[in-house]
Amino acid sequence: MCLMKKSKAIHYQLDPVNANAHLLHVSCRISRPDANGQQLSLPAWIPGSYLIREFARHIVWLKAECNGEPVVVEKIDKATWRCAPVQGELLIRYEVYAFDLSVRGAYFDSQRLFFNGTSVFLQVAGQGSRACIVDILPPKADDCKGWRVATALPRLDAPKHGFGTYIADDYDELIDHPVEIGHFDQIEFKANGVAHELVIAGRHSADLKRLARDMKKICAAQIDFFGGKAPFERYVFLVLAVGDGYGGLEHRASTALICSRDDLPRKGQSGISDAYRTFLGLVSHEYFHTWNVKRIKPAAFVPYELSRENYTRLLWAFEGVTSYYDDLFLLRCGLISVDDYLKLLAQTMTGVQRGAGRQKQTLEDSSLDAWSKYYRQDENSPNSLVSYYTKGSLAALLLDLQIRRQTSGRKSLDDVMYGLWQHYLDSPRGVSETEWEQIAGQITGLPLQSLFDRLLRSTEELPLADALAAFAIELQLRPAESAADKGGKYLCDELSRLAQRPVLGVRSASDAGVVKLTHVLDGGAAQAAGLAANDVLIALDGLRVTPANLDKMIESRAAGDTLLVHAFRRDELMTFKLTLKPAAADTVALRLADQADAGQLALRQGWLGRPDNLVKSE
Repeated sequence: MCLMKKSKAIHYQLDPVNANAHLLHVSCRISRPDANGQQLSLPAWIPGSYLIREFARHIVWLKAECNGEPVVVEKIDKATWRCAPVQGELLIRYEVYAFDLSVRGAYFDSQRLFFNGTSVFLQVAGQGSRACIVDILPPKADDCKGWRVATALPRLDAPKHGFGTYIADDYDELIDHPVEIGHFDQIEFKANGVAHELVIAGRHSADLKRLARDMKKICAAQIDFFGGKAPFERYVFLVLAVGDGYGGLEHRASTALICSRDDLPRKGQSGISDAYRTFLGLVSHEYFHTWNVKRIKPAAFVPYELSRENYTRLLWAFEGVTSYYDDLFLLRCGLISVDDYLKLLAQTMTGVQRGAGRQKQTLEDSSLDAWSKYYRQDENSPNSLVSYYTKGSLAALLLDLQIRRQTSGRKSLDDVMYGLWQHYLDSPRGVSETEWEQIAGQITGLPLQSLFDRLLRSTEELPLADALAAFAIELQLRPAESAADKGGKYLCDELSRLAQRPVLGVRSASDAGVVKLTHVLDGGAAQAAGLAANDVLIALDGLRVTPANLDKMIESRAAGDTLLVHAFRRDELMTFKLTLKPAAADTVALRLADQADAGQLALRQGWLGRPDNLVKSE
């Protein structure tokens, strides 16, 4: 960095002062503050997670000074401060409470420190394009001895994995590099010649070499997919292993992940368990975001306005399309079989089919409503919304299949994504609300308008069975075998019995040894009887209900039977007459068809891989 640019930079210092109280001290030096009074603010949300989170609420106090003298600071709204005009360098000091154990905020205790810049670094109004220099200080407590630093943020004057000075070209880059500090394990690997690092914090017994080997396959496949050259010089996976957790958040050259330690493979463990496959799918998803949303992004996000909601109808294209490719890349790089992939695809279809919200909310509306509905789900959400992740992935599937079929395999969704990448590689603007569809039509040469209208702007059922039949894949829609049936298992018998399987039409959770209803589903027996979310089931026909026996009690009855239900609603004991209904056909299974012509096989091979992968399993 040239001296002139460095002298104009915004200087931050982060000091972890009290692990037990979860407090960080942060300072911000502004060499050229606004002559009319410098304004500062903290983002209200973090890109990639579309919910106003009000990070400023975690600022405990804030003070300002100039030339050693206090400066008057006025708070003008919930996340914005304005300092009185000064002559000289303005120094802002503030304290941040950090106790959000997620990938979206900041967390500090005696075991680790993790933060996103959106939670800790004030934005200097009018100076967002200036370079940002950050001094990260080590915690002083004895419990924190030997801690190291992991981040993709470029080092200015800091050793590898060490405390010291880091730098970003501007504020947008500063807040796009999460930082993990503490004791962690790490391993490095190269994918297409590009350095990657895997960091795992938290207790675990993972096989790091296997993880690196498997993740390298995913990374290399996706870099190749977008032309063979990565848009970064170095990439870091920051993983927190916990007892029970799942999630991730993408960044330009890194991702923050949280998972169950049991999701990670152990030394000597062969094969890929369902849990490990889920973790690899998360890795694949967040890594694909490196291109699809971090670079190719909606115009509504260029630039991000971090003080308020940024509305777009395109989240299906960025989260849904990414969700389509995450498992598909596990297949393409040889980590899972075709049968495994079809099982995962069927489970996604099942999840969408089981939500009545698919009949009420379109994909475009789901994208637009992310801020108020998807990220603020409640007891009625399955009845009122559809996920732009899951239904969006099915929309991407149908788009891919139609393009392949109508072009006889010459074009696919792959071509659309690569075309978008080439189009926006050097573009300072994002994708307008109608441009994604236009570019898809231009690249494929197909009239796709009617398909987009059905997929994105209607609540019609998706034509999944017909689309898959052209690829000689059979779709079975059946009732669930049990409450634990997530789909994916193709049944050749028992279908008539399952059609009469009785169900309550609820989702429930075990709460202190009792059954508490979390959701009452539209059209189900429980809703018809008057039961509601948060009701606690006490007895069915005079017999006590427990989390262990509820399913057996229902399965022992028949559809059409009437039960006397006792339940607590708040502190009132209530009685309901409930007539059991048969299970709906809402569970999907997929399999390779027994018979397929040459055209179907060619299409299937182009979509799912090598001919030897596409032999029907016995």
